[in-house]
Amino acid sequence: MLNTRFGTEIEFTGITRNEAAKVVAKQLNGTVSHVGGGYDAYNITAPDRRVWKVMFDSSITPQKKVNGQITGATDLYKCELVTPILRYEQDINTLQEIVRQLRHRGAFVNARCGIHIHLDGAGHNLTTIKNFIHIIYARNDLFYKALNINPTRQGYCKKLDKSLVDKIKERKPTTMSALEDIWYEGYWGSRTTHYNDSRYHFLNLHSFFHGNHTVELRGFNSTMHAGELRSYIVLALALNHQALTQRKASAKKVQSENDKFAMRTYLNRIGFIGKDFKNCRDHLTKHLTGSAAWRYRVA
Repeated sequence: MLNTRFGTEIEFTGITRNEAAKVVAKQLNGTVSHVGGGYDAYNITAPDRRVWKVMFDSSITPQKKVNGQITGATDLYKCELVTPILRYEQDINTLQEIVRQLRHRGAFVNARCGIHIHLDGAGHNLTTIKNFIHIIYARNDLFYKALNINPTRQGYCKKLDKSLVDKIKERKPTTMSALEDIWYEGYWGSRTTHYNDSRYHFLNLHSFFHGNHTVELRGFNSTMHAGELRSYIVLALALNHQALTQRKASAKKVQSENDKFAMRTYLNRIGFIGKDFKNCRDHLTKHLTGSAAWRYRVA
C-alpha cells in the first residue's frame, strides 16, 4: 500500500515564506530562488533536481509569536509547503525532518491551516474511482471525528454528497466520462477552472478529471508534528490501496456504537498492522471516544 507516488501541501504560519524556504533548503542541501508571481513562490531545488516550493495561500490566517504570545502578522507569514512527487520509503523521513526543523524555527499552525495529499491517479479506472467515492462516503462521519476536522476548515473539505452516491447507483455509469458528468453536476463554471467548486470536498476528484490526474484528500488539519503528518500520509495511501484492490466497495453508511473500536478495526483491515504502524493507529484514534479493544465496552 506504500508504493503509490504522492505529494502533499502543508499550510502553516509563524515564520515568513523567505525564512521557511531557507529552512527547507538547509535540510535538503538545496538552493533557493525567489520566483515571485501571484503566489510569491520560493523554489528550493534539491541535489536530485526535484523542486520543493514555499508559497502564499490566501486561506491562511497569518500569525507570529512575539515574546511567547501569538499575534497577527502580515501576508508574508501565509506559508504553504508544496512537495515534489514523493515515495514513502525514500522520502518520508526527509519530509518529517523538514517539518520538525520548520517547527524549531518557529512555524506553527492554526485553525485555518490544512494539509492536502495528492495520490498518483495513474492506476485508477472507473471501478476504482467509484470504490474511492463509496469508501469515503460510507465513513464520512467516522473520518471527520477521527481527524477532528476544524469547523473553520469544513467548507474546504466537505463531506461527499449523498446525491452523488445516489446518482452513481441510479445511472450506473459505464465510462469515466459519464462518471465525470455526475461529479460536476450542479456546479457552475468551467470544469477546466482550477478553483472549480467541486474540489472542496474531503475527496477531490476535480484534480483527477481536470488537474494533474491525482486523487486529492483534503480532510486533514495541518500539523507541525512529524508523527501526525506520517499518519495522515499512511492513511491516504491505505485508502488509495483499498480503492485500487477491492473488487467492489459498498457505500452503505458505517454504523458504530464505539467509534474508537470501529476505527481501530478498520485501520487493521486496510493495513495498519504491527508495531511499525502503532503510532499511526494512536494518532488516528486519539480523538475518538469508546474502547479500542472492546466493541461493547466504554473506555
